[in-house]
Order: sequence, then structure tokens, then C-alpha cells
Amino acid sequence: MILAGDIGGTKTNLALFEWTTGRIEPVREDSFHSADYPALEDIVDEFLNVPMPTLATEHVDLEESLDAGSDGPTEAVVMPPEPIKLTAACFGVAGPVIDNRCRTTNLPWFIDGAALAERFVIPHVRLLNDLEATAHGLLHLTADEVVVLNAGTPPKNKQALALIAAGTGLGECLLYWDGSRYRPMPSEGGHTDFAPNSDSEIELLRHLRGSYLHVSYERIVSGPGLHAIYEYLRDTKKNEPTWLAEKIKAGNPAAEIAEAGLKGQAEIATQALELFASIYGAEAGNLALKALTLDGVYVAGGIAPKLLKKLQDGSFMRGFTNKGRYKRLMNQIPVKVVMNDKTALLGAASVAAQLIPTPSL
Repeated sequence: MILAGDIGGTKTNLALFEWTTGRIEPVREDSFHSADYPALEDIVDEFLNVPMPTLATEHVDLEESLDAGSDGPTEAVVMPPEPIKLTAACFGVAGPVIDNRCRTTNLPWFIDGAALAERFVIPHVRLLNDLEATAHGLLHLTADEVVVLNAGTPPKNKQALALIAAGTGLGECLLYWDGSRYRPMPSEGGHTDFAPNSDSEIELLRHLRGSYLHVSYERIVSGPGLHAIYEYLRDTKKNEPTWLAEKIKAGNPAAEIAEAGLKGQAEIATQALELFASIYGAEAGNLALKALTLDGVYVAGGIAPKLLKKLQDGSFMRGFTNKGRYKRLMNQIPVKVVMNDKTALLGAASVAAQLIPTPSL
């Protein structure tokens, strides 16, 4: 049995697999709110150790009880299940992984693969950047688990792929072709400097610099980033409706803004989504240019499927292709949205399975 994990700033997904050679469904899986726990170990402990069942009283037939020499009802103890014996584990973690350890970017956690292996008696434990895990998962997706934004015309000979994913933060990853398969390369490209492309985006940058010394793409292309764009529009255009301000204050700001924008209920929300999608597309295009990922760009993460309607209206691709003399080249690159929210788990499971030594003949 192997354990796979997708550790994000908002939620942590864990799953057990009997993975051997190819994709299978998990034996068991669960999701946890990351901020509710002081450390990953507490989540893993809760997931692996099912609480012991309570003592159960079993009432048997009176005649059977007398035959057995019993005075009355008997008590049957429900035995707890056997402890789960794990052969390997792999966790995709939102943060830079160095020497199998990671200090998470959007959580106050320090995760050590060796410490996890010792505490839970797992022979092989590996940490990956969460986008690296998602990249491994891409290789196991089916055609119906992605939505095409741009079909493009990829080259005959395989070259490279790019992966970008906005959620609580902004993750990026590259996959290069080694002659036989794609190999993921982790990146922290989401923390590179935001480069505005219009007067409005220049003003957005000025607005954010009032709060941050360094304005990265993650400050804009993420759940909190959508809220930051909205606040910029609110403070400059003064067109925030009272009802939306109250919903944002009481609920999840990014979710409320997205809903109002997608439904066309508030101009400010519509404008926020337009800016968000355009900047998201621009950074996806930047990533594609830096590694010349002519085989395609995948857009993953928790936000893209929820904003699919907006990503499909052209604003994302306009930002993606707006690269001056390279516009024609950008139009040739396939762009697809990943709809399977368990892609990182699949990738982590596939890597964990590879950690198990093959028995010698």
C-alpha cells in the first residue's frame, strides 16, 4: 500500500493506493483543511489511524443463550482493523523542496521526508513540489479530463511542456522530453516579478506596491490575487455595490467576486475577472516562451475549472499570445485546462510506486 498526498495552502488531500504499474482508483481518500492543523504529521496520523470502535452489545436469541450456558445477553468486542502497512509515500508540497525537506510557502509548516518515514514507519518517503507532482499526474490523464483553449499546431518531434496552476498561490513547472518520456522540472516561477502590460496593469502594480515591497505574479494570479485586483478597482473606480461588499466581507472574497463576475451581476467583478484572466494568460505565455514549450501549456489548479467560462471567452488567450513578434508562434502552442482536481494525487502516487524496489529474480 502506498500513501499519496497533495499539500496545499488551503487543503491537504491524502489517498491510499495499491498502485503497481498504471493508474488506478484510490482505496481510500480524504481532504483536510490545512490551517486547522499545526503540522502535516497530525493530518497523516488522523488519516491513517481510524478511531477504535466502541464496545458493542449483541443480543442473542434466548434459547441459544441457554444452550450456551449464558445468563443473558453477551457483549461482543469489535476489534480494530489491522494497522496499515505502507511501502512508500510521496507528497506534493506547495513550496520549494530541497534535500527532501520543505518549508511551505503559505503555511507555517516544516516538512521533513526522513522524519515522516521514521514516525510512520514507511521505508521510502519522497517530497515533491506540488506542481512537480501535478506534472507527473498529467502523464496519466485521459483526453476527457482536459478542456482545449487553443488546439495549436505542435511540432512532430516532442520538445517540452509547461504547467501553470493558480490556487491559494501560483505554481509553475516545466516538463522536458528526454527521448523516451517527459521529465518534470520543479520551479518557483510564480514568485517572479509581475510585469504589467497596460496602463491599468501599471496602476495595479502601483496599488500593490503600497502593501508589498515585492509584487510577484502570485500576488495577482491566485485566489488572494483576484481579491487584490478587486480592491484596486474598488479604490480607483469607486464602483463597488453595497450588496457585493457585504457578501465579500461575510464569505470567501475570491469566490464571491468570481460568482458575481461570471453571472454579470456587478461591473467591478466583471472587470476584476477580465484583468485576472488576461494576466494569467500573459504569465502562462511567459512560461511557454522561457522554455519554448511548443508541445503545449496546461492550466491546472483549483481556480481554472471554476473560471472555465471566463478562460474560454478569449481574454486568457489574448494575454497568452500578446508577445509582439512572437504572436504567430504563441498561436501554434496548444493550451489546455486540467479539469481533474486529483491530478497531483495521481502524480504523487505514480512516483511513490516507483520508489518501491523491484524484487530480484
